[in-house]
Amino acid sequence: MAENARSTIRSLDPRGKWSELSQAERNAAYDNNAAVKNSAALIAERNDASSRLRGTLKSHLDLPYGERANNKIDLYPAAKPDAPCLVFLHGGYWQRNSRELFAMMVEGVAAHGWSVAIPGYSLAPEVSLSDIVAEIPRALDWLAAHGASYGVAGPVVLSGWSAGAHLVAMALDHPRVHAGLALSGVYELAPIRDTGLNDALKLTDAEIATLSPLRLPVIQKRLDIAYGSNELPALVCDSINLHDKRVAAGAPGKLIPVEGADHFTILEALRRPDGVLVEAARRLLD
Repeated sequence: MAENARSTIRSLDPRGKWSELSQAERNAAYDNNAAVKNSAALIAERNDASSRLRGTLKSHLDLPYGERANNKIDLYPAAKPDAPCLVFLHGGYWQRNSRELFAMMVEGVAAHGWSVAIPGYSLAPEVSLSDIVAEIPRALDWLAAHGASYGVAGPVVLSGWSAGAHLVAMALDHPRVHAGLALSGVYELAPIRDTGLNDALKLTDAEIATLSPLRLPVIQKRLDIAYGSNELPALVCDSINLHDKRVAAGAPGKLIPVEGADHFTILEALRRPDGVLVEAARRLLD
C-alpha cells in the first residue's frame, strides 16, 4: 500500500482525536453492526446457512478439549487425513457468538480438499480475556494430540475473524500452526476499554499490555492480514499497523485489502471456493 493511501486511511481513524470524542462517538468507532446497515440480514443469513450445513456435512461435533462449557471443537475432515486444515476462530468481540454459527466457513477450503476445525471458546463476562486467550492453545494442543484419530492430521492454517483474528495473532506461535490468516481484527486493546464493549471485558492495564498484538514481540511465522475496504477506520488501521510492525521486523506475510467488503461481507471471501481469501489460505502452504 502506498504511503499516501496509508496517510489518508489514518486520517479517518477517530483514535487520532480520541480524548476529544464523546462516549457515543467512541462506541461508534467499534460498532460494526451499526456501521453496516444490513448487518442484521447478513448475520441471519450466516446463521441460517451454518445451521443447515452443520447438520449435513461429514463431521465430528462437540468434541471437548477443555473443562469449560464452550471448550468444544467441531471437526470437518477431508477425504485425506493429511489434507491441510483450516482452524477457524469466530468473532463477536470476545463476548458473543459461538462455533455453531460459523459452520458455513467450511465451504470454501473444503471445496479444495481441506479439513476444517472450528473451536469454541468461553466468553466475557463469564471469563476474562486472559482466560479466552489461554484457551486457544489448549484447543490446538487437543488437535495435535487427537486430530489424527478423527482424520485431521495435516498442516494447520489458523484463521479467525474480528475477535477471532486477535486470537489468531495471539496463538500464531503454537507449534501446530503452520501459518495464520487474520480477518478484520482488533490488535490494540487500549481504546476498547473506553467503549461499551468493556462492560463485559473489564480489561486491566496488564491485559492491555500483554494481550495487544501491536505491543508484543513479532512472531516470525507467516501471517496474512486481511481487512475490508469498507470497514471502520479503527479496524483498517489496526490491520495496517500490525502488518507494518511485522514488515519492520522482517516477518513474512501479506496485507490483503478485500475491495468492497465490509466487516461482515469479508467472510464471503473465505466462504466461497473462489474467494480471494480461500486462495490466500492455499498460498500460505507454498
